Formats: sequence, C-alpha cells, structure tokens
Amino acid sequence: MQPVKKVVIPAAGLGTRFLPVTKSQPKEMLPVVDKPAIQYVVEEAVRAGLTDVLIVTGRGKHAIEDHFDRNFELEVQLERAGKRALLDAVLNPSEMAAIHYIRQKEPKGLGHAVLTARDHVGDEPFAVMLGDDIMVDDAEVLRSMLDVHARYGRSVVALQEVPRGDISAYGCVEPEPVDDLLVQVRSIVEKPDPTEAPSNLAVIGRYVFTPEIFDALARITPGAGGELQLTDAIALLIESQTVYGWTFEHGRYDIGKKVDFLRANIELALDRDDLGPELEAFLVDLVRRRKLL
Repeated sequence: MQPVKKVVIPAAGLGTRFLPVTKSQPKEMLPVVDKPAIQYVVEEAVRAGLTDVLIVTGRGKHAIEDHFDRNFELEVQLERAGKRALLDAVLNPSEMAAIHYIRQKEPKGLGHAVLTARDHVGDEPFAVMLGDDIMVDDAEVLRSMLDVHARYGRSVVALQEVPRGDISAYGCVEPEPVDDLLVQVRSIVEKPDPTEAPSNLAVIGRYVFTPEIFDALARITPGAGGELQLTDAIALLIESQTVYGWTFEHGRYDIGKKVDFLRANIELALDRDDLGPELEAFLVDLVRRRKLL
C-alpha cells in the first residue's frame, strides 16, 4: 500500500474571531510562546513522517510564506554575533520539510480549500491538518491515524468528545465501535442541532484521506454557512468506502478561540525550563492577589 507522505494545511481563513489583529496578520501566524501556530502544525506533520507539505493560502497570507523562507540578512547577523541557538531556530522552519503553496482565490469553504490541492496530491492518499489546530502530543494522534490507514487502506478522521451543547460548532459522527479508540463512521453531519446530533463526538482538525475524497469534493454543493463543507464530502465518501474515526482526549488547542489561544500560551510556557518556573510563580501570586481583592 502506498504510504502517506503528503499533507495539506488549509490556511486561507479570514480569522474574524481575532479581529482587529488578523486584519493584517494571518491567524495561523499568531505567536504561541515564541513560534507561530502554523509552525507547530508543520512540526507535527514532520514528526509523523509527512515531508511534502502544501499550505493553502489566501489574500494577505504572505507572512506564512516568509516565515518558512530563508532570511539571509538575519542569519548572517546571528552567525556573526555567535547566537547559534537563535540561528538554528530561524533556520529550522525553512529546512524541516518541502513546503509548497497554492492560493484559494475565493473563500468558498474548507472543502473547496482541500479541493485546490488535487493537482498537487494526485492519485495518492494524503493528510489534512487545520492550520489553527495545535496538537501537543508528539504527533501521537496523527501517527495513530496513519497506522489505521496503513492497516485498512481507508480514510480516517480525528474525533474528540465535546459537551453536547457545543456540538453545533463541529462536524459530528454516528460511531460504531471497532476496538479501543477506533470507530467506524456510519454517518457524519456538519454543525447539527445538539438535540438532533448522533453523538457528542466532534470531528477535529486532523484527517487522512484516500484520493477518492476529491471526487466527492467535486460533487458537493454549498452547505452550512453557504460554503463547500469537507464534512459533506466525507458523507458522500461513506456511501462508497468505509471511513474510520480515531478518538482521543487530550493535547488539542483550538488557536482560533481566544481562550484556547491564551491557554496554549500559558500551558506550553509552563512546560519550558526557561519560562516555566518564573511564570508559575507569577500565576500563583496573581491568583493569591485576586483572592484578596
């Protein structure tokens, strides 16, 4: 079976939940501690063995391309100053994988963004990773999904339980258990009413697809929000192929949500030897002072 080597990262969204900062800066470039969010996603892909990265961009997203490009003037200055650690940090984004770009010329939705990758992907299985979803799990979920694809030769979506009242913000599946963390997706629906949702298992921003998903994407019509929904294409794919779901509990940050963005910065900084102790002391003191108010 052909191994998965290519990954598509849609990053063309407008980031309206973070306005006004995203008026001039892509939401995928918002810093999480000292790296932009999208770098965490690319690093995860590389850890899982995906070395051919296609980033789907849109208007005003040049900063993403600049970040993964070389900056010779900066590199020379850092080298002359003997700042090797900083030089390595600057070089790493441009050297970690073969990174390509394609522009989604119209904001027609996630399904359309993935469809723009058809010529690049060709007749191969591939992964899709959303550019504003960070998984801090050493790529465990993505590697597990790739293992499922290697075992069954079928598409796999990542699933996480969410409160029933929140399911209307996600794609939602009707699951049939296969084994421990693996389910077969019997049906899937985008942003269902909580009272009608088939479960509280939400589709999270990691996918592994067979190339037949492109045929399904070419057939769908605008769905929820008037956009071409990737969920609707998966529903079509289920009619002709088995689709699996890999469930997980921890490690995900939705950088598109302000609270999750702040939580990611705090929790990831606490894990750093150079930042954690001082930040923890500050937070403990902050909580103490707030209790005294």
